[in-house]
Amino acid sequence: MKKILLLSDTHGYIDDQILKFVKLVDEVWHVGDIGSFEVVDALKKLKPLRAVYGNIDDALMRAEFPLDNKFTIEKVAVWMTHIGGYPNNYNPRVKDELAANKPKLFITGHSHILKVMFDKKLNLLHMNPGAAGKYGFHTVRTMLRFEIQEDTITNLEIIELEKRA
Repeated sequence: MKKILLLSDTHGYIDDQILKFVKLVDEVWHVGDIGSFEVVDALKKLKPLRAVYGNIDDALMRAEFPLDNKFTIEKVAVWMTHIGGYPNNYNPRVKDELAANKPKLFITGHSHILKVMFDKKLNLLHMNPGAAGKYGFHTVRTMLRFEIQEDTITNLEIIELEKRA
């Protein structure tokens, strides 16, 4: 079993509220718009990190992390990408490949809107953790925490940090 903390759109911001939750999981997954290596270093210091770059990330961040991160954990195929859309509105860049090579879990960021949806057509779970940083139009900073055991995703929790000032 693996406990996962899923976050996105930190835009260079990391604080003790985020790090408190990092300490409680086995891995951290960051779905882009990381913003700075201070965020990367703080996360990697505590737990293994899987990530993708986002549209605001610079050339150094893009050299460190891929546009798409596809992997299997336990028995769950995962595809993470920053700009991927959501069920019935997937980004054209991923739409055909998503249908042809369906992961069990498709994770995106970018919108700053927390969304978890099951795609009945593709038989996959879509997650977007919202935004954990302070930059953007969102009013509440959010993350997701869940567990993967064998081929099952369980104990999904929405983590709301504070309202942005």
